[in-house]
Amino acid sequence: MARSLYEWLWQHEFWLPPGITWEDMQESEDVHYPQPRDLLLSIPFALILVVIRCAFERAIALPLSTKLGVRDKQRPKAQPNPVLETFYSMCCKNPKEGELISLSKQCDLPVRKVERWFRRRRNMDRPSLSKKFCEACWRFTFYIISFFTGLAVLYDKPWLWDHRECWTGYPQQPLQPSLFWYYMLELSFYWSLVFTLPFDVKRKDFKEQIVHHAATIFLISFSYCANYIRIGTLVMVIHDASDCFLEPTKIFNYMKWKRTCDSLFMIFSAVFLISRLVVYPYTVLYNTYYYSMEIFQPFFGYYFVNTLLIILQLLHIFWSCLIIHMVYKFILQGTMEKDMRSDTEESDKDEERDKMREKEKNGTTYFSNVTSNGYIQRNGSEPPSSRAHLANGHVKER
Repeated sequence: MARSLYEWLWQHEFWLPPGITWEDMQESEDVHYPQPRDLLLSIPFALILVVIRCAFERAIALPLSTKLGVRDKQRPKAQPNPVLETFYSMCCKNPKEGELISLSKQCDLPVRKVERWFRRRRNMDRPSLSKKFCEACWRFTFYIISFFTGLAVLYDKPWLWDHRECWTGYPQQPLQPSLFWYYMLELSFYWSLVFTLPFDVKRKDFKEQIVHHAATIFLISFSYCANYIRIGTLVMVIHDASDCFLEPTKIFNYMKWKRTCDSLFMIFSAVFLISRLVVYPYTVLYNTYYYSMEIFQPFFGYYFVNTLLIILQLLHIFWSCLIIHMVYKFILQGTMEKDMRSDTEESDKDEERDKMREKEKNGTTYFSNVTSNGYIQRNGSEPPSSRAHLANGHVKER
């Protein structure tokens, strides 16, 4: 059964254009083609990147955050409560009103204290500022290395300047060592992001990020197996170009360097919108959809790779809408709005409001202006004193 599945999966009709079989892709001493088994190397490489990241964040990024003045906000901790902790872990992190009432009865606590406990518990799970800083530093370091590696690999390749060259001789295009290692670098990095996904900073577009990572890994893997190496390298360089500006924008935001952050955000917005909404559709989508048909007729691999590329473009449009909205707010307000993807920390001002309500309920606020002798201040005048001081220092009872 496994052999039958293997033979079905690797039918040349799925992977190669009509008229080309796997016999035509046989290697020789001088000519090497991408082999699917090579992709297995990306898993240990990804684990190595995870180890390098941990060492980088502890030895470089974390001390750097301290020197640059990145301070974590002191958060009130939730008091240990087994009942509430069990509900928080097993059921829901943000209980509804009926659940709050039920929990308050079980714990013999006021509803507001239960609500406050969940608010503080949720804040405890939110990533600290230093964690965000370290993650942004790591990604910035990788994107810079990856982007300039891509430029160094592609600057003398003809398909970087003439996109029709992506299909010259396809699929019998030999694999060069520099392209192999560039592919392994990118694929290993995205696998490492998948491995660390449960521990990384979770933002509001968490689901979109999962779709993005999955589509990227499938796209890189399929393009390697089907020898779409040339078009794949263009996709990776285009993506890394804007990411090089995103991460330093976050870093300066965490450092409270507002003007630098705003300037980098505008540069990032311009690069992102141009690269993802203009360069990518023309260089990649139009290339794979139209130019490729000048060389071969559509087949399964043609439809599959275009589907993955379109999924990436839909994600580009989603993020572009968020960026355009932030740019619009920036133009109106003159300062960059908080990252819409970030999860906002719940403020303890809610607790202060709860205390004010309790004071009003107990009548404390109404009687706060009552003096010790029972007089009430009216019309803004000073409260009368029960004693009058005379010039000689003696006191006289009124």
